[in-house]
Order: sequence, then C-alpha cells, then structure tokens
Amino acid sequence: MRIKWFSLIRITGLICVLLYHFFQMRYTGGFIGVDIFFTFSGYLITALALDEFSRKKSFALRDFYYRRVMRILPPLVLMICLVMPFTLLVGQDYITDLTRQVTSALSFSTNIFEIKTGGTYESRFIPHLFVHTWSLAIEVQFYLVWGFVIYLLAKFTPTLAQLRKRVFVSSGLLACGSALAMYLGAQQMNEFSPIYFSSVTHIFPFFIGSMLGAIAGIKELLPAFSQTVAKHWTKKRALIFMAANLLGLFVLAYFLRFDRRETYMYGFIGASLLAAGAIFGANVLHRKTPDTKEPQLFVYLADISYSVYLFHWPLYVIFSKQFSNGLAALLTTILSVGFASFSYYFLEPLLRGKPVSLFNQTLTFKQILAPFGICLTLGVSFVIYLCLQAPTVSSLERNLMLGSIAQDAGKLEQLYAKATAPKVEPKATNEAKTQIPAGTTIIGDSVTLGSRSYLLDHMSDVDIDAEGNRTMNLAYDVLMNQQNSGQLRQNVVMCIGTNSLDDYQEQTQKVIDDLKPGHRLIFITPHDGHADSSYNSYKLGVWERTLPAKYKFITIGDWDKVARAHPELFEGTDGTHFGGREEAMKLYLECIQDALQRAQKTPVKK
Repeated sequence: MRIKWFSLIRITGLICVLLYHFFQMRYTGGFIGVDIFFTFSGYLITALALDEFSRKKSFALRDFYYRRVMRILPPLVLMICLVMPFTLLVGQDYITDLTRQVTSALSFSTNIFEIKTGGTYESRFIPHLFVHTWSLAIEVQFYLVWGFVIYLLAKFTPTLAQLRKRVFVSSGLLACGSALAMYLGAQQMNEFSPIYFSSVTHIFPFFIGSMLGAIAGIKELLPAFSQTVAKHWTKKRALIFMAANLLGLFVLAYFLRFDRRETYMYGFIGASLLAAGAIFGANVLHRKTPDTKEPQLFVYLADISYSVYLFHWPLYVIFSKQFSNGLAALLTTILSVGFASFSYYFLEPLLRGKPVSLFNQTLTFKQILAPFGICLTLGVSFVIYLCLQAPTVSSLERNLMLGSIAQDAGKLEQLYAKATAPKVEPKATNEAKTQIPAGTTIIGDSVTLGSRSYLLDHMSDVDIDAEGNRTMNLAYDVLMNQQNSGQLRQNVVMCIGTNSLDDYQEQTQKVIDDLKPGHRLIFITPHDGHADSSYNSYKLGVWERTLPAKYKFITIGDWDKVARAHPELFEGTDGTHFGGREEAMKLYLECIQDALQRAQKTPVKK
C-alpha cells in the first residue's frame, strides 16, 4: 500500500539538502533535510513492522535486514563506481585518504570515521567525497538496533495493541535520551560536528518518527487515530496542516546555521517535529482523497530521492572546482537524476529478481549477468587503483604540518640557545625594567601557519606563532604568555578571526585591554570567501575596521578586502586557505607589511 502525498515529504528533504549544498551561504539550514529523511524512515520502518505483525503475528528480522540491504547497498556501490572516473577532472587532493573513505562508506561507519579524524561537515578545502554517507551510516545503525528491538518486542507481545504501546514507549524513551544528549553536548562544545555525526546524539529523529508510526501506521491504524480522522479531520484541514508543516521546514531551513548552538539545542528537534507533523497530515490527506491520483512527477522524484542524494554530493564537489557554481549545480542535478533513475528503475529491480521492460523488451537479471559482471569488475578495479594512488594527506595538510614542524624546530632552537647562553648578572638591583624587544610578533591561525616559511624568508626581525583552528581566546593566551615572559615584541600582529566564535568582540577587547603599554597592535582582518554578513568572521572584520578611530595604537591590515579583490588566487580551495600558492602568499605578506609601515606612524599604547 502506497500512501499518497508522502512523496512531498521526501521531496522536501531532498530540496533542502540540495539547496544547502548548492547555495550554502543563502540557504544556511538546509542540512535539516537529512533530519526529514530520518524522521520519515523511522515512521515508515516502524509502521511497516507493525503491519507485518498484524498479518503474521511475528516480525521476520532476517527478511527485514535483507530488504534494507537490497535497498541501500546497490545504489551506494553504483555511486562509488560511477563517481570515481570524474575524479580525473580534479587533482589528487580530492581523493585524499580515499581507501578509508570508501571503506567507511561501504561499512556504514562514515560518521565514526569523521569523528575520529576530526572531520567537519562544513569543511570546504578538500571535502571528503563521501562525507554525506554519514547519514546513511546512522540510518543503517538505526536499522540494526531498532529492527532487533522490534523483533524482541514482537516475540514477547501477544497482541497488536500491546505491541503498539511498547513500541511507542520505547521510541519515546530513546528519542528523549538522544535529544537530551545532543542538548547537553551542544552546551559543552564550540565545534559541533562530533555531536552532529554521532548516532547517539543524532538518532532521535528516527524515534520521533517511530512514535508516530506506532500511532498512525500504513494499513493497520490505531483505532483512536481512525476515529479522530473520521470525526474531526476534513480534506481541507489535512491539506492545510501538511502544507503548514512543510512551509515551517523551509522557513526553519532558511534561518538555521550549522555553527549556532541553538541549532543543536532546539533546531533539530523542531525540524523532526515539523517533519512528523507533515507525515501525519499527508497520512490523513491520503485517506481523505481516495479518488485523487498523486501527480506522477511527485512519485518519480520521491522514488529517486535516495539515489539523487547519494550521487549529488561527490559530483558537486568535483564540478564546483571546475565550473561556476550555477553550472556545477546544473550538471550535478542532471547527472544525479540520470544515474538515480537508472539505479531505481533498472538496476535495483533486476538485482531483486524482477524483470524490467526496456524499449518494449523484457530483461531479466540472468540476461544482463555477463555485461553487469564485466562492468562491476572494471568499476571496482578502477576504485581499487585510485585507492592505491590516493595520497594520505592533502597538499594543505602537508603544508600545515611542515609549517608546524618548522615552527616547533625554531622554538627548540631558541630554547637551546637560551639555555646555553652565558648568564649576565644585572649591574645594579635598581636597573630599569627590561625594555620591550624591537621588531614584530605575529600570532596567527592556519592561514598564517601555511605561509609561515614564506613570511620568515621575506621579513626581518619577526617572530611567528601560528596554529590551525586557533580562535581569538587561544591567541589571547599566546599573547599573555609571551608578554609575561618578556618575549612579546613592540609590534603585535594578530592574524586571527577565520575561526570566530559568538563572543568575538569580548575576546578581541581582552586583547586590546590587557596588552601592556609600549606596544602597537595590528589586526589583520580574516577572510573567508564563502562568508556573508551573517558570519562571525565577517562581523569581526567589520568591527575591527572601527577600532583605529577609538585606539590610536591600533592599525588594520585589511586582508579580507585584498583577498576579495583577487578571487582567482582561491580557485580550487575552500576560499580561506590558498594551499601554499606563492602569488597568494606574496599578497598576504604585502598586506601585513603595509599595515606595519602604517603602524610605524602611530603612537604606541600609553
């Protein structure tokens, strides 16, 4: 039995995800499309399991797992094999750590892989081709656990009514536990990818769907639900209710942000509840429109939605580095729809033993076995070949590691020189306080770290302390340590802000207030080519530009303005880092040197 209008739920989830990936700066919360899919899957799986128990008085766990594997695995394997040739269009950085990426995708453990490797869902320098299979991993993990739970409940429950109650209560407890874990986790973290990827904290949408599935199933309905629908719900009311929830999802997806704490505390559970409301409305509308046919376009898009989701991300990652964003999105959509249609309407039915009609001829799997085997062998062989050729780290990671090693080696040399230098006793106990060292101290993040060697080669009398993912509060600690030890030089350059937290003003003000007299302070505005006015890094740059009018000892080096005037230097990057490109490093150096020259005309802090 197919419920009409459920197609709109799947289509809404797919549209949200596509808009988010294609136009992330404008549609910042489209990632909740995954939560729509999660909620719908939890509903559907539970409702179908209850229908099966109603017919057979049992739940066949082995058959359940087999159906899930046959629905999930073939499109996944097809996606990996078909996507791999497109990687020849881009550099080897895009297949970095490919073996573990493919292995994680096929073993449904991408979410665990991303957590362990420190993956960030919104990372854009060299995004993993298969990072989107994190959601598939959580889904399969849900099927494994929840399928077994339903099997045990069904085995020891005599009636459907009792099973409904036990499923509802179990789902509610698990949903509350998972949602609470995400809520508490969000309060303790500033980088939210670990709780986003975790099945423990992000599995509650499935159980919200399961709770609904226990009440409003597919064929077998809770009597109270049937009576309520019959007495109080009209076609118009059901339509308005479904539409209102779908509209709520689009509105929520427009305003949510991945890096906002409120998204994890309230946003995801709000999205799941809206999705459940839309599912409920569609279920009622189906029963109120027995003579209405669902548009075939809706059915088609819903059928291929899973495979489109699989194909679109790696194709977009590749095409977006070769073409304009609009063209990349168009090519991605066309190929994803084509590949997904082939998978759903041709390959998957044949693998399940169903004949397929093609050009007025009926094909069976036996007839295509030989060419299918050859194509699969070639595809798998090519994937293995690429895995063997793939680098273990990207050029950016290599550049940052080398910069970090060189920085650590320099610090060790300084410590050795200090330890072995002859001690000089002060001439008098009332000798004046130690003078502030001349020159420049640069405190930076990963952008500075990647350019560190180049800066040292082209600047004199400078110390550089840089580290990846450094925020202003961490830079403040470095500043205070150097200041207290007498190592902080007269000109202090803060190249911080790309990783900017919500309290960026307070953090920066601490730097200004606690810097001792005798120093000049230079802020280099952060640049993120993908950031708009809603990003903290962008807001920090705007605020920093106002500081020289208030503080005469502060100078601004406007790297964001300079970088935005030269977008060609960031082609093929995340829009923030420039991967050791000499032209970009030269521009970065000139921005810092220009700011230092202007700073020499300003007074030091009094």
